[in-house]
Amino acid sequence: MDRSNLPTLVLLPGMDGTGELFEPFVSALGHACDVIVVTYPSDIPLSYEELQALARQSLPTDRPFVLLGESFSGPIALALTALRLPQQVGLVLCCTFARNPRPLFNRLSWLVNLLPIGAVPAGWFSPLLLGRFSTPALRMALSRAINQVSPSVMRARLRSVLGVDVSAQLAHIEVPTVYLRATRDRVVPEAAAQWIVEQKPHVQVLDVNAPHCLLQAAPDEAASLVIGFLQARQTG
Repeated sequence: MDRSNLPTLVLLPGMDGTGELFEPFVSALGHACDVIVVTYPSDIPLSYEELQALARQSLPTDRPFVLLGESFSGPIALALTALRLPQQVGLVLCCTFARNPRPLFNRLSWLVNLLPIGAVPAGWFSPLLLGRFSTPALRMALSRAINQVSPSVMRARLRSVLGVDVSAQLAHIEVPTVYLRATRDRVVPEAAAQWIVEQKPHVQVLDVNAPHCLLQAAPDEAASLVIGFLQARQTG
């Protein structure tokens, strides 16, 4: 494998925005490709549009790249890809959505301000994000990442998810696209991937036996799939 011929992989993080939770996945990638990890401010509430502008600043302009949008960042990855940036050669979506994946929660948006965010114990969110794949190391990593982010920022991001809809941008996406779908996802339902495929039939769905935190719980399998995707986009 010639690393120099593979596109750079740009990683857009989940709701915590720290990028720290990519560590198991990046480790599993080894030295297969160059990796850029985008991070979001942990103390400044920003809209999806503002985060998109921030993320765009990290995208390579001098070499081919593939964009990976995890969970919360899926709409950002889709919106950026719809711009048809000249160096982007592929898109990877992971456990994510183009529009609010739980529309029934729209009526409960007022509850976001009441959620007990801040110094959240791992046991509170582990069943939802990790399920039976939970380990002490994963719980510690999740707790550390989430608790770096201010409650106001987390609430702002939750509200953003409830109102997001980048479905229209799907029509403008032309690069090869794969969707990594976790078969044990308790956060983003299967319907979210189905909606994307219905709008853009060329999207290939790859199932992985994993929870919502797919890249963290199944890093080796995810890395293998992504490297295979990168190899199909390689130059030279």
